[in-house]
Amino acid sequence: MPWNEPGRGGGNGQDPWKGGDGQRPPDLDEVFANVQKRLKKIIGGGGDGGNEPSGGNKDMGPGFGGILALLLVLAGIWAVWNSIHIIDESERGVVLRFGSYDRTLMPGLNLTLPAPIEAVRTVNVEQVRSIESSSRMLTGDENLIDLGYAVQYRVVDPEKFLFQVQEPEISLQEATDSAIREVVGTNNMDFILEVGRGLIATSAGELLQQIVDRYDSGIEVTQFNLQQVRPPNQVQSAFDDVVRAREDQIRFANEAQAYANQVVPEARGRAARVLEEAQGYRDSLIAQAEGEADRFIAVYDEYIRAPEVTRQRLYLQTLQDLYSTVPKVLLDVENGNNIMYLPLDGLLNGGAAPASSGRSIPPPPLMNSEEQARSTSTQTRGRPGREGR
Repeated sequence: MPWNEPGRGGGNGQDPWKGGDGQRPPDLDEVFANVQKRLKKIIGGGGDGGNEPSGGNKDMGPGFGGILALLLVLAGIWAVWNSIHIIDESERGVVLRFGSYDRTLMPGLNLTLPAPIEAVRTVNVEQVRSIESSSRMLTGDENLIDLGYAVQYRVVDPEKFLFQVQEPEISLQEATDSAIREVVGTNNMDFILEVGRGLIATSAGELLQQIVDRYDSGIEVTQFNLQQVRPPNQVQSAFDDVVRAREDQIRFANEAQAYANQVVPEARGRAARVLEEAQGYRDSLIAQAEGEADRFIAVYDEYIRAPEVTRQRLYLQTLQDLYSTVPKVLLDVENGNNIMYLPLDGLLNGGAAPASSGRSIPPPPLMNSEEQARSTSTQTRGRPGREGR
């Protein structure tokens, strides 16, 4: 409903922030003064200065009792508040009784005696903490190398972590530096730079855990990482050249091995093929020689039984083989026997007769004495007849 409606003070000049009698609300100073008076009454004090009694002892007794009661109430509230502890799931609470270790609180709601009797210090046992550092070290072959490393760890025993070692994190960093120096000092620089990086990190982590266990500091090393492994900047370029040369060596070796893997099987295949061909040729020659020997033995046996027949048969076979491979020329002689021409010059030149060209007449055949006599008698008998005609 609007303030200017009748009965709301708008039309009759009444202010809604004033009381019914038209007065303004009390000032803040008056409010605080009234609160102060009421507190004085609670703790046993008097009112304002005009109404206070004149006797000092009467004011002193009731005021002191009220203050004491208030202090006791506040102390009780503080004791209850200080005795309740809520431990997170990832934490453990170490209880100190008069500064000495008493027990360890597990996660959840826990109660202790109020301070200064007992105090609680919480330690996170699931948080993975880390430290990082870098240093220049001397290798086993007396070379300098720059290493950067990082160690990750967590607390497994809060009591030992807090009280066994005065500065556990500083002690861990010093132990880390000692472990990595010992491992690097027993290996050569080439091994560390090339193939031994992972092995160096593993060995240093194991050695660091052994040192931490000897300290009994309640720390577990979860991981040891080498962030950088390089020679000093002054000789970095020379080492880069060495690394590139070794990489080229490995690459050339791999290429040579690949070429050998390609060529060697082919060569072995060709060698096996040549051996098979030689074996086949050997077997064929042996079989042919054995066949020739068997044929010769068979012919010899037949020759023993019938020498004349065998000799005649061999003669005829030889002529057959000779005439079948050499060209022959037959001459038709008038009034006489046919003459067969055998080109002996072709036999002497490799068994091929010379090719005739045009109408050239081949040379006369070679005849024995009987054929020459027979040819002469034939020509003598034929001449008178031709002369008579």
